[in-house]
Amino acid sequence: MKSKMLMLGMASILFLSSCSKKETTETTGTTDSATAVQPAATDSITKATPTAAGDTSENALDWAGTYEATVPCADCPGIKTSLTLNDDKTFSITEEYLERNSKNQDKGSFEWDATGSMITLKGKSANYKYKVGENILIQLDMEGKEIDGPNKDLYVFKKK
Repeated sequence: MKSKMLMLGMASILFLSSCSKKETTETTGTTDSATAVQPAATDSITKATPTAAGDTSENALDWAGTYEATVPCADCPGIKTSLTLNDDKTFSITEEYLERNSKNQDKGSFEWDATGSMITLKGKSANYKYKVGENILIQLDMEGKEIDGPNKDLYVFKKK
């Protein structure tokens, strides 16, 4: 009886040890697979970073639409301006001089700068630059710099 128990115990130990080695092998295989997958995941994360860094006003914002502002005027209370930007990179602009009977309209195309954050209008008379933000346009000076001073907020166009 003792020899049967001893044989059964040895068989159990062999069986369990073979199962343990198999599990270890599988675990090692899983670890190897995870290790093999890990660099690929790291690579894809590395590749995704430039895409996120490459987000610009041009490709990340819903910039098409109509924007309005009343910008300062040298010899009138202001110029009520409505600017529509279209998806096909065309625009139309209406400028109405307040307390005057004068209205200018123009249309044409616009170009994005290399950073994808600023546009330049190319029309018959309209030659303005704007910084494009979330539902706003900020009119810039002819050098592409933000207008400074106490009236700078008047150069911010809001999307309708």
